[in-house]
Amino acid sequence: MATITIGGNEISTSGTLPEIGSQEPDFKLKKADLSEASLNDYKGKRVILNIFPSVDTDVCATSVKNFNKRATELDNTAVLCISRDTPFAQKRFASDEGLENVVNLSDVIDGSFGKDYGLTMTSGPLAGFHSRAVVVLNEEGKVIYNEQVPEIADEPNYLAALKTLL
Repeated sequence: MATITIGGNEISTSGTLPEIGSQEPDFKLKKADLSEASLNDYKGKRVILNIFPSVDTDVCATSVKNFNKRATELDNTAVLCISRDTPFAQKRFASDEGLENVVNLSDVIDGSFGKDYGLTMTSGPLAGFHSRAVVVLNEEGKVIYNEQVPEIADEPNYLAALKTLL
């Protein structure tokens, strides 16, 4: 279990992020068109998992836009933005913001991604949502970077995450 804060108040998550060097567990998430996506869909690519509570918060929106801007600089890399938002909300957000370089995926159906990755907040006002985190995988699906953002209102260090791929 990780301890993070919201506005300085401690909250807990359901576990901890997968460790550097570990094989990332597969997942099944919903795409904007309601089809299913899994980690296997990105086999052979480097993958950035940008995980956050909701696209409808300022910090989350900023982090998705920052990753979208930087994603064009990366070869053979998929940026997956994962939240518990509905696929409809994610599609609206991507359209409104002109996001073309990231893939929004929804864990709204059963929250299994958040549980499997130890990201579900178990206390506080956002209990049930994912905490803010970044996980970077190499082409073999092994973790080469992870960051559990300690204060939910802070943006992840996306530059540090991207440096692992440059």
